[in-house]
Amino acid sequence: MTFDARLGGPKHPVVFDVLQDWSTHEDRAIRYYSGMATYAIRFDLASMKRGRLWLDLGQVREMAAVRLNGNELGVVWKKPYRVEISAAVQAKNNELEITVANLWPNRLIGDAALPAEEQITWSTYKPFAADTPLLPSGLLGPVTLWLSEEKP
Repeated sequence: MTFDARLGGPKHPVVFDVLQDWSTHEDRAIRYYSGMATYAIRFDLASMKRGRLWLDLGQVREMAAVRLNGNELGVVWKKPYRVEISAAVQAKNNELEITVANLWPNRLIGDAALPAEEQITWSTYKPFAADTPLLPSGLLGPVTLWLSEEKP
């Protein structure tokens, strides 16, 4: 997964073995990150059945844009975090990208613990202290595929 280093995220891609709330990550650059980050995975389908195929993202904090095989499939910002992928999915070599955007408080909270010259953000109003609880962030899942019987 990739983060924007200009916003304080890791400079290099990060591998998550399982989906995890960014605000609980051991890496400070992820824990206090606010902005957009992209998850990417390749997958094959075991079988192609008739009907409508849906990608359900489970829980997302806060919004996500879904791209499959180069096709923009939509942006989700409320439950259900779900997009139809029927028109873009292939039997093999699918490339899925999910770009998630979270909220600014975690970055502001992280910056509150840093000297001014190391802070990523700048504001005349400081609504958060370094000990303010972080907001859950990222793609929390579970991510599932499901088929509806209706024809596309």
